[in-house]
Amino acid sequence: MERPVLGGQAVITYISIGNSDNRLTQAEWSAFVLQTRLAVDRFAEEVHGEWYSNPAAQWQNACWCVDLPDDADWVAGLKDRLRLLTIDFRQDSIAWAEAPTTEFLKARRA
Repeated sequence: MERPVLGGQAVITYISIGNSDNRLTQAEWSAFVLQTRLAVDRFAEEVHGEWYSNPAAQWQNACWCVDLPDDADWVAGLKDRLRLLTIDFRQDSIAWAEAPTTEFLKARRA
């Protein structure tokens, strides 16, 4: 499937994974992060950010903020890939949060 050209309304989406139940070994967590990142990179029009939990935190988490094309089939492809990753890595879910509205705050003196 060829990536659609971003021309319509982009959908800002946050994708988050975690290992708060400690099901994954460090090696498995690393592979889960890598596979999620590969899926995000393949489907996202643009990746605005990629964040990870503090290395000293008790639990591990990762989050990506991405622009996705306004193409239902393309977005469904990413969701399907992420659902397969939940199976591969014994996870209950991957969080998907859409931000349909972005407000740009302009500089203004108080």
